[in-house]
Amino acid sequence: MEAHLESLLRSLFVLLAVPEVGLISVFLIALVSATLLPLGSEPAVFLVIKADPALFWPAILVATAGNTMGGAISWWMGYGAEAAYERATHRKPPNPRVLAWFSRFGAKTCLLSWLPVVGDPMCALAGWLRLPFWPCVAYMAVGKFIRYVLMTAALLWVFPGSV
Repeated sequence: MEAHLESLLRSLFVLLAVPEVGLISVFLIALVSATLLPLGSEPAVFLVIKADPALFWPAILVATAGNTMGGAISWWMGYGAEAAYERATHRKPPNPRVLAWFSRFGAKTCLLSWLPVVGDPMCALAGWLRLPFWPCVAYMAVGKFIRYVLMTAALLWVFPGSV
């Protein structure tokens, strides 16, 4: 049984080492994980890089692009939700303290979109508050890129052995 599992894992690593398959998988997983669905993309990035270390920077860049695009989708979801709220209630939504904090710091709050649990809703809140789209996307990309570089480097340091 253990030999079968090891063989299956080796086959998975070989598949992920193929740039066309591994990078597409990283992009899709990173995109979905940046929406409000609970999914982590760091293991996929790590596995692709462990399978083929030459894919370090391509995997980081593809994951950043996918995760940023997912954050942009969340921004638009927040924008649409706020517009639907106004249409349904015929008034502006209340502005609690957290929303005032977002309004005060503006698009820069999206720099923290990489944070676990609260990062994805932050992108939606930015859309809800109608913070400027492109600056929000730029800050999302910077934060997510730094997160992928640091997380992947840390995982490679903790698990240095080859596949």
